[in-house]
Amino acid sequence: MPQGKPEVVPDDGLTTRQRRNRPLLIVHTGPGKGKSTAAFGMALRAWNQGWPIGVFQFVKSAKWRIGEERALRVLGDSGEGGPVTWHKMGEGWSWIQRPGAEEDHAADALEGWRQIKRDLEAEAYRFYVLDEFTYPIKWGWLDLDDVVATLAGRTGNQHVVITGRDAPEKLLAAADLVTEMGKVKHPMDAGQKGQKGIEW
Repeated sequence: MPQGKPEVVPDDGLTTRQRRNRPLLIVHTGPGKGKSTAAFGMALRAWNQGWPIGVFQFVKSAKWRIGEERALRVLGDSGEGGPVTWHKMGEGWSWIQRPGAEEDHAADALEGWRQIKRDLEAEAYRFYVLDEFTYPIKWGWLDLDDVVATLAGRTGNQHVVITGRDAPEKLLAAADLVTEMGKVKHPMDAGQKGQKGIEW
């Protein structure tokens, strides 16, 4: 069992406590299932610590009622743990299915990113989930250099977890923790669509 001891202790002038409490930039990427699920599991831990949580969903449809959203909203409103604020950007996968709508959705994604920047500057949350955030970067809707510089320069004690496939190398290099979810097998490979309680 791992003991939680680092293999290398950097010569950065920080105490063990200061180094332990540094805010993290976390990326969950890869072709496998579970990237968002893992991020929301971390949000539950943040809620338990009483941290304010901001969730920003960039691809999942505003019409979807995913289980994590309902659970975190109920927990956030419970008066225990930390408050939870949930933001949905655009209309999900329908963005790329309606002719002529891509420009509007690119603008929605950009405004979503601007809101995140305002919240980071105001230190509005202690824990941010930027769900499916790699996609608007991949599609060229957001400037990668701006994203990396903003996240690297954030002040205070703000943890950020980003999910989505195809995370760019520059984002991975800036991150403190990167997990790649690999796919070994998936029911969709055998023609089975997503189902309640598993996908949402």
